[in-house]
Amino acid sequence: MTKIEEIQLGETDSRDDYAPTDGGWEAWGTVFGTTLISFGTFGFVNAFGAFSDYYNEAYLSNYSATIISMIGAVQVFILYLFAGTAGAVFDSVGPRYLIPTSGVVVVFSLFMLSITKPEHIYQQFLSQSVLFSLGATFSFFPSMGLMAHWFKHKVPYAIGCLASGASVGGIVIPIMISKLIPRIGFGWTIRILSFITLACFAVGTVTIKQRRPSKPFPKSVSALFDFSAFRDPCYVFLVLGCWFTVFAVFNPFFYVGLSAEAADPESNVNGYYLAILCAASIFGRVSPGLIAGKLGRFNILYISTLISSILIFALWYTSFAQANLIAFAALYGMFSGPFFSVTPSCVAEISPIERVGARIGGTYAFMASATLAGTPISGLFIKEQTKANFDKLILFSGIMSLVGTVLLLVARLIRKRNLFAVA
Repeated sequence: MTKIEEIQLGETDSRDDYAPTDGGWEAWGTVFGTTLISFGTFGFVNAFGAFSDYYNEAYLSNYSATIISMIGAVQVFILYLFAGTAGAVFDSVGPRYLIPTSGVVVVFSLFMLSITKPEHIYQQFLSQSVLFSLGATFSFFPSMGLMAHWFKHKVPYAIGCLASGASVGGIVIPIMISKLIPRIGFGWTIRILSFITLACFAVGTVTIKQRRPSKPFPKSVSALFDFSAFRDPCYVFLVLGCWFTVFAVFNPFFYVGLSAEAADPESNVNGYYLAILCAASIFGRVSPGLIAGKLGRFNILYISTLISSILIFALWYTSFAQANLIAFAALYGMFSGPFFSVTPSCVAEISPIERVGARIGGTYAFMASATLAGTPISGLFIKEQTKANFDKLILFSGIMSLVGTVLLLVARLIRKRNLFAVA
């Protein structure tokens, strides 16, 4: 064997050392840790509907629903906008330092939120929208990219487990808010949530492991975002479909409880619609990973988004009766779930492994403008919270979701022209 062959063989073995294991203690320990991180970061995003209801009813009642919805919109916007930067920093620094640093910022922002004053909305913007999101984005999105380093065939399932943590947060946090605030007040409720988040990050710091060696921090913006991806028509239609879908996908999380409150203020179920939606979303986020190999990731994505669109028109638009809204919350949570868990794995499927992090980050950064515009635009329809105004909001959500579905279907057909093929 020549020297050159020995060097090439050594390089091959070195690359194999970092190949995805598709299992093992460290891999599943990383999944467990990132699931807890998801609970303590995006769980609060999913739970914003509960914050919004409380702000509208009591804490920020002097402000319009549109202005209050901007707190959640800016929160998601900043999370998405810095996704690419977070991935590059994570690749350079690694989880050992970045996860605890992110946790410190997130927990500090929650403690700052706990001391905000009623009717001082700028304090919610600074703590909940800006500071929280700047901390959360540097742990949540790199965690998604880390799944592709540990898993190959099981990436959809691993990301689904991670995303389910956010759904659990969307169940637990609203229930805690509705039960604890009347007893101990807003401040101490948020402090208890802060300590829970601190525990999540503490466990995540210990269990999340790095698979690949760290890389130097990119010296140019083009290294942060893989702009060459836009030469791929499949990727272009995928991100466009996601952009339109994001206009609508968060609206039920933010407004289904408020619509129930407008229809029947005395109902005891009003505080639980978001929890029902997020509970069903756990199944919707995890189950695609179990069937993606047989049905195809792109198939699951466009079909689930189509069903979500139909549910918006068929159930939420038709009636605000309690049974109708419960059915909508459960079914929408189930069928909207795949959008959050399958989208990153679809991006990973059409990307070189060394560019997965940059492309996932670029995808979410591209969607950031839609997150900033979608929820506030929807809020403009309900300056007065009447059934007729909520109907306009729901129609807007359904139409944007349908447009997104069509674009996702185009991406699927570019991937494979046969509509019934696994893709």
